[in-house]
Amino acid sequence: MKKLLALLLTMVLVVGLAACAQPQPQAPAAPADEPAPTDDPGEPAAGNSFGIISWADGEVPIALITDYGDIDDESYNQGAWEGVLQFARANNIPYQYIRPTERGSTEANMNAISLAISGGAQVLVTPGFLFTESIYEAQQVYPDVTIILLDAIPAPPDGDSYIGQNTVAVLYAEEQSGFLAGYAAVMDGHRNLGFIGGIPVPSVIRFGTGFIEGAEWAAAELGLAQGEVNVRYTYLGSFGASPEAQTLAASWYADGIEIIFVAAGGAGLSIFAAADASPAGLVIGVDVDQAGHSERIITSALKELRNSVADMLDMFFTGNFPGGEIFMMDATNYGVGLPTAADSFDRFENFTRAQYDAVFAELASGAIPVSDAYGSPNPLDILTDLALVDVTWVG
Repeated sequence: MKKLLALLLTMVLVVGLAACAQPQPQAPAAPADEPAPTDDPGEPAAGNSFGIISWADGEVPIALITDYGDIDDESYNQGAWEGVLQFARANNIPYQYIRPTERGSTEANMNAISLAISGGAQVLVTPGFLFTESIYEAQQVYPDVTIILLDAIPAPPDGDSYIGQNTVAVLYAEEQSGFLAGYAAVMDGHRNLGFIGGIPVPSVIRFGTGFIEGAEWAAAELGLAQGEVNVRYTYLGSFGASPEAQTLAASWYADGIEIIFVAAGGAGLSIFAAADASPAGLVIGVDVDQAGHSERIITSALKELRNSVADMLDMFFTGNFPGGEIFMMDATNYGVGLPTAADSFDRFENFTRAQYDAVFAELASGAIPVSDAYGSPNPLDILTDLALVDVTWVG
């Protein structure tokens, strides 16, 4: 049986691929960037132990189950994967990732989770809202396995959410990150904005509504007239790159949209390509700092995925895991924001680091209220008190 299991794991387990870009840490005390992923899953530390945790030879204690895509997507999976690398490499603990065979399928997610556990996984990292149902099930089927769920709270298809003592839910204030992106775009001088989301899950909706509110706030600060700032808004219905997504973005640029905030995972690559091919189209990236992919990306709406994953792994391996709890990453703990490296503001024409620091401080203090509501994919159903920004909803 052990030989058969080893053979199956050798055939199916997927380990690190080379990442294309690394995010800039947002938190002031964040560690330096980690090297890109490799095909080496890592070796256990001497004695195969870490504090109160131990594992047998050949076991891989840390496993990330991807949101179907790969860990070099320059977006959500990559940010979470870099958190695994940051912690596992620093502590010499074996790690791996597994890609489910279908996106958003509870059965496919459960199969991937089962595979990871059969390989010795003691702690799972599951990034994304599409794990909501599978983690609700997995935390009860595997009560001895610890689960770090990002961007969601475990829940059945129709019923109340439930977080087991072996699970922690890490949420991010996407509306604040989106707000900062919209605010920066208008303060920089742009008046015709676009938002292209992937699938209208809660996190993507909050990115979009926050983007509009940030534009509204900046328009008020600048004393702009009603309708002077416009936002065209839609969803692709997918997180995958496609010719259709590129064509859509290209048509927006041709219509006069100056800058597009894209919160669509891998589909962002299609929007980047459209911007590169346009005379002057600009882009705002998402989740991680995507500036390295195109010179047209002036900033990115960040979620501090890497550090939050690394922190939760550290809590698990030191016996301090906060099972059954929800952790909110927002401006108060530097869990969201825009990139702040020395050259991060070089692509802006007018928006400055001083302006960013000022508005970020207001967000963190609560002086700027930003809606965290979601539900309808139409942002006008959520933002009912806009006074300055005109929104065109393309449903």
